[in-house]
Amino acid sequence: MESQQEIIAFVTALPGVVAETAGEKTGAPEIAWGDTFFFHDPDGDTPADRRMPFATIVTKDYDGFDTASDLNRPGVFRLNIAVGRTAFEDLFGHPARSADVDHTAMDTLMPHPVYAAQSWVAILNPAERTAALARSLLTDAHARAVRSHQRRTARGTGSQR
Repeated sequence: MESQQEIIAFVTALPGVVAETAGEKTGAPEIAWGDTFFFHDPDGDTPADRRMPFATIVTKDYDGFDTASDLNRPGVFRLNIAVGRTAFEDLFGHPARSADVDHTAMDTLMPHPVYAAQSWVAILNPAERTAALARSLLTDAHARAVRSHQRRTARGTGSQR
């Protein structure tokens, strides 16, 4: 799993996954263009404003907000995964403290520089050291998204056109 395309292929092979790469045609803000968002939407009918990604690929810094990873370096991207509180605490402990983390380190699992408190983790350019772990975390995040979708559907608050 050394490229964005390989990650996108892996995640979109999971059941019910929709991947959206932000761009002018998607109506996304220009700052997000080129970033990819992964959603569980098995019927393809969840309104865009109700979808919550379980993973993302970010390709650049968001000035004034998310710059700790220095994503503006050539060829650098960050895989972000919502792992849930239990997995996050198993990986890093609690509370989510990321001050001592080098958020520019490549191929290293770390708390997300902005969303660690929401139990998100990050890996810059997953490669040899983290590829298998990234696949496992992505699979688990997808399973959590499936369960969440099933709960919403059972409550009758699932997606509607």
